[in-house]
Formats: sequence, C-alpha cells, structure tokens
Amino acid sequence: MEATIDCLAELGWAGTTTTEVSQRAGVSRGAQLHHFPSKQDLVVAAVEHLTERRREELAHTAGNLPITGRTRAVLKILSTQFIGPVYFAALELWVAARTDPELLKAVGPLEQRVGRETHKYAVELFGVDEKLGENRALVQATLDLLRGLGLAASLSDDTARRTRLLDAWAPVLDAQFTKTTLEGSR
Repeated sequence: MEATIDCLAELGWAGTTTTEVSQRAGVSRGAQLHHFPSKQDLVVAAVEHLTERRREELAHTAGNLPITGRTRAVLKILSTQFIGPVYFAALELWVAARTDPELLKAVGPLEQRVGRETHKYAVELFGVDEKLGENRALVQATLDLLRGLGLAASLSDDTARRTRLLDAWAPVLDAQFTKTTLEGSR
C-alpha cells in the first residue's frame, strides 16, 4: 500500500505501474496480481487503506487539543490531511478519474465517503453543532480552503503562506462559530 502511494505521489497516475509498485514493495508480480488484478484495484485500495490509517493517527493526536487556541490547533490537525503523499496520490486519482469513466466509478464513491467522514470528523474536532446557523457551511468552507492549500503544497513548499492563512482564518471561525452557536440556541 505504501509503495503504491509513493509511486502515485512521485510518478503520477500515468507513471505508476503495477510492475513498479511490486518492485518497490518487494513482492512478486504474481502475488500483487493475485490480490489486486488491476492497477485501478491496487491504487483505490491503497488510497482507502492509508486514508483510514492516517485518520486513526489523527484521532490519537486530536485527544490532546488545547482549550485555548483550540480552533487553530484543529486547523493544524486537519491541514495535515491535505499535504503529503496520501493527499497527493488522491489528487492524481481525481485528475485521472475526470477522463476515465471506469476509474471514476471506483474513485467517485470513495471520495464521497472520505469527504463525508472528513466533514464529520472536522465538526467533532471544532466542537460545533452543524445544524445551527452557518456552522455546516463554515466547516465545509474550511475543508475546501484546506484542499486548495494542499493543492498549492503539491507544487511547492508553501508552509509559511499556509500558516499565515490559517492563523488569519482561526479567529474568523471562532467569531462565526460563537455567534452562530449563540444565535442558534436562542
């Protein structure tokens, strides 16, 4: 699974082959084909597996959120989901699926499920009731912002820019979540 993600992130969809993945993983081509008969099967399984594993790691990290500065800490945790090899591999899949109907059949439902789970996870981390006011839209806008920042990070190291933007976004969320929650509970 790791070798597949590494290939996607380094070589892209077109450059990722089952032969290259087998060599990097140190398994025979026959063993790889036995478990994953096609490149599509292998790649979708790898992204799904590693997304789940990363989410478990992040859930462990989330247990130590501070009370003061919680929103900024949540943004930091969430932003890590949108930088790095797993996200970059997912980007490769999205781009390839846009013009490949068969791949889209596999990637589309996976992306929808991961998107729903990520939204639910973000709501929990922020500690808001998404049914109140604009909380749902604010969480979704935040995830869209993080996806965009992740896309920028795939092209160059923009850590300083991302940090500045998230530092500015946290107080906006604090003000809006607080206002929305107070208004929604009246």
